[in-house]
Amino acid sequence: MPELPEVETVKNTLKGKVLNKTIKKVQVLWNLIDYPEVEKFKERIINQQIIDIKRRGKWLMFELNDYYLLSHLRMEGKYLIRKNGDEVTKHEHVIFTFDDNTQLRYHDTRKFGKMHLIEKDKVYKMKPLNELGLEPWDNNLTVDYLKDKYSTKKLPIKTVLLDQSIITGIGNIYADEILFLSHINPLCKCCNLSNEELEQIIVNTRQVLNDAIRLGGTTIRSYESSEGVHGKFQNNLLVHNHENDKCPICNYIIRKIKVNGRGTYFCEKCQKANF
Repeated sequence: MPELPEVETVKNTLKGKVLNKTIKKVQVLWNLIDYPEVEKFKERIINQQIIDIKRRGKWLMFELNDYYLLSHLRMEGKYLIRKNGDEVTKHEHVIFTFDDNTQLRYHDTRKFGKMHLIEKDKVYKMKPLNELGLEPWDNNLTVDYLKDKYSTKKLPIKTVLLDQSIITGIGNIYADEILFLSHINPLCKCCNLSNEELEQIIVNTRQVLNDAIRLGGTTIRSYESSEGVHGKFQNNLLVHNHENDKCPICNYIIRKIKVNGRGTYFCEKCQKANF
């Protein structure tokens, strides 16, 4: 957490709050900067204006005059709007002060978030963006594409759905929902899936993520997209976080297992194993 729908919600929320503002000062109170080294980061970002905010996979992309500021929220990162002079709390690690005396503060309880500042003409040619697979709505995401990617892999489909180098943006919560709607057991080896099952993965990936974006993402534990903005998709989750509840389709009991260390929810009756 957060996954693609939550990052999309953060992007849309921040657009209404920070576009066209110019960064006059940056404070790095805990070093979350992966590239470049922190002093160069601070030097280069001064006097850069936020022109737009985009998203690639789970990465926020703040478009500046000369650079992209890439930000990955990881488990619990979020952005807060404050005034210059407001008290700085314990978990506010990077603070951008704008020309209008407002601030954008990156808050992260676990300190897992990462930032990169990359020249515009290089941003898609180097890590981290050059390692990402297709967006869920990319026209190149086809059955043939998945067959090519999955054919030599003998891993469970749940694990492979989380591989950001194939389809980017899917995380643990939405993988469970996609597989449930596709009637695919999470332990099935991806190399054994039929064309029809691969097509269902594509269709349901788009449906689940579209629905989640429309509802502002999923709020679980301490996640929120920005101050005062809470997702509602958790009310629509069919299997994830529903251990021992009845399946909404067949009334069978939903199970929770571990798949490569990730908590995984599914219905054994609707998602029969074919291995």
